[in-house]
Amino acid sequence: MGRRFCCSSAHPAEGRRGGTIDEVSPRPVAAFDFDGTLTRRDTLLPFLVQVAGRRAVGRALAARAVPLSLALAGRGERGTQKEQVLGRLLAGRKLSDLEAAAEYFAEAAVATRLRQDVVARLQAHLVAGDPVVVVTASPELVVAPIACRLGPVPVLGTRLEVDDHGRLTGRLLGANVRGVEKLSRLTDWLADNGSTMRWAYGNSSGDRELLAAAAEPIWVGRRRDQR
Repeated sequence: MGRRFCCSSAHPAEGRRGGTIDEVSPRPVAAFDFDGTLTRRDTLLPFLVQVAGRRAVGRALAARAVPLSLALAGRGERGTQKEQVLGRLLAGRKLSDLEAAAEYFAEAAVATRLRQDVVARLQAHLVAGDPVVVVTASPELVVAPIACRLGPVPVLGTRLEVDDHGRLTGRLLGANVRGVEKLSRLTDWLADNGSTMRWAYGNSSGDRELLAAAAEPIWVGRRRDQR
């Protein structure tokens, strides 16, 4: 069992003046990475600290220290290590409790964690009538409430498996949305919505495939005041 998080039913075929798919041709999409692109830094760990506490998060990371380091160095599967950490911290928790925690986290994230220069680019696309989608390795559960506060922005992120009793199993539902998987998820979404990608915004090696597929790739670098 799993859930897709999307704050808007807006369809890429809707035009600048709100026309329907029968009235206007689909507009090209702007795709944004999340952590490090729309935000100044990672959001998953701060969310886990909010939910499970700093000490528990520290223990979970310490237990996977060696394989995590290897994965970050490109010598292991990041998705496997993410699943192991999330399993230690979230397995058995009620989805409804985590959804409430994500809403609370989103308020602080919008106030303190966003890169306003990149958020301004996202909102400029929306004003121009360009559909926007966020594609991220972070869980949809965490990112969707933040994206909803920026506008009608669907989120394609890593999914967390939920059992029939509404509790997280600690496993991922599908693949970690990074690299090739990030482009694959977006490609499927574009096909479902009859649209194409024109712009892509990213900041790391995990966005390489996404940026390479865009007609207008935009690399979001680190600002001097963030070093």
